[in-house]
Amino acid sequence: MEALKQKIREEGIVLSDQVLKVDAFLNHQIDPALMQQIGHEFAERFRGQGITKIVTIEASGIAPAVMAGLELGIPVIFARKFQSLTLKSDLLISKVFSFTKQTESTIAISARHLSSTDHVLVIDDFLANGHAAKALIDLIQQAGASVAGIGIVIEKSFQDGRALLEREGYRVESLARVRSLADGQVHFLD
Repeated sequence: MEALKQKIREEGIVLSDQVLKVDAFLNHQIDPALMQQIGHEFAERFRGQGITKIVTIEASGIAPAVMAGLELGIPVIFARKFQSLTLKSDLLISKVFSFTKQTESTIAISARHLSSTDHVLVIDDFLANGHAAKALIDLIQQAGASVAGIGIVIEKSFQDGRALLEREGYRVESLARVRSLADGQVHFLD
């Protein structure tokens, strides 16, 4: 997706050969017009797959997931990284390790929002080692639902997340595939 790649080139900051900061338009401040384009692109790539729900993880996955949900006309569920007073019973729970934060979090979704009849699209902001996607898949499987595919805004192709997910039979669609972050520059695969 060329508009996304251009935004990464213009506003992304390479912090190391492993970390790309995109807080100017995705992770902190959100560019609504770009998110609308991203949502449309995910909808186009997954339309006709019988998807009934979208699942993401708070917070950075919410904007692209909501826009895709709007395009597909389906609900969006986001896994919370902490329990709240209103989210405490009948939970689907998993653990996820954050590559960027180097911490493990417990994530949860209310079981009443997913059922065995759901066919779910996972959407997330980044794909690095696949841990977040695997945790979301775990929640979906706990509900007895099926996974339609995984939509990723930015993939770090130099890490093994895609290979891990594809080995397990999941369809992965990434809108921007980063080959490397060498020399302080973003190098795309395609």
